[in-house]
Amino acid sequence: MVFGQRAVAKPTRILIVLLSEMGSLVLAQPMFADLRKRYPDASLHILMFAKNREVLDLLGVMPPENVITIRDKSLGGFVADTLRAILAMRRIGFDVVIDCELFSRVSAIFSYLSGASIHVGFQPHTQEGLYRGSFINRPVLYNPYRHLSQQFLTMVAAIGSEGRPLAKAAAHEVGAPPLLQFAEGEVARITMQLHDDFPVLKDKKLVLVYPDGGILPIRAWPPGNYKQLCDALLREGYAIALIGLPEAKPLAQEIVTHCDHPMCIDLTGYTKSVRHLLAIFQRASLLVTNDGGPGQFAALTPLPTLVFFGPETPALYSPLAPNIHCLYTALSCSPCLTAYNHRNSPCDGNNQCLQSITPAQVLRKAHELLQTEHAA
Repeated sequence: MVFGQRAVAKPTRILIVLLSEMGSLVLAQPMFADLRKRYPDASLHILMFAKNREVLDLLGVMPPENVITIRDKSLGGFVADTLRAILAMRRIGFDVVIDCELFSRVSAIFSYLSGASIHVGFQPHTQEGLYRGSFINRPVLYNPYRHLSQQFLTMVAAIGSEGRPLAKAAAHEVGAPPLLQFAEGEVARITMQLHDDFPVLKDKKLVLVYPDGGILPIRAWPPGNYKQLCDALLREGYAIALIGLPEAKPLAQEIVTHCDHPMCIDLTGYTKSVRHLLAIFQRASLLVTNDGGPGQFAALTPLPTLVFFGPETPALYSPLAPNIHCLYTALSCSPCLTAYNHRNSPCDGNNQCLQSITPAQVLRKAHELLQTEHAA
């Protein structure tokens, strides 16, 4: 790594590279706030995948005109947008680029091509990790024992720091992100439409369930456990709605078919946007979810939420909000998905860390949160 570049006292144009995950945008919210506080006169920009743009807009942390997006669904779109992004970065002329990805070569290439004089990025030091070039002149020591939101704050501090490693300071307390604000009548209209589409939900306490593992199936609580949990809650008079993207529909249908109950419905693919989903969160009494986007989004709402962790640890990735409750069993091999192994788990798929969280244990916690919500 190169340490010779002097710090920029007052950068005027800062680029954040945060390509991949929607949930990381929520965890990065304190970083955006700290940048505004430290450099109030700087123009902030972000480079990200187009599919995550909606979440960024919901957070309201970036002027829309300062967002550079890249499509990643096709090679042609990726190449065209990459060329456009490089031209845009060069035209703007950034002083500082902050690469928030964990040892990604793609983001490192974009950081280099940005033309910025100050490059902030995670450094693996002597640990495993992809070689990302020697141009990162503000290397931040990746710390697997600190929450990712705190590490993002260290990246901001590294812009004007000297020494090795950079930004030696006590960890800052990181609070919950601001709750998403809806327009007057917006939630009521969406709730009315939901009840029109699914009349069985009227006057029922609603529990949302996200059973899909997405691109990392090893992060999913077993389907059989979800079936037992849904059965128990249905017997107690709660309505159940399975949520997720359209590709999660086969699993949702499997659970709905198993439950065979009129108050168990499939909402996979129903919501038109993340904002639409979060409006439905306002109607619900509880969310039970695998580690993934819905758990992170719930931090933007007051909805009591249970999030399963195991292959990854809540110490690093838990949503930072009082309504989020994590269930985690730390086995000898937990967590097995890390930045150092590029999230390639050595597990054979028998995710005992999640299987050891029993439906009875989840049901007890669900009762506790549902009673609290009722009292509120």
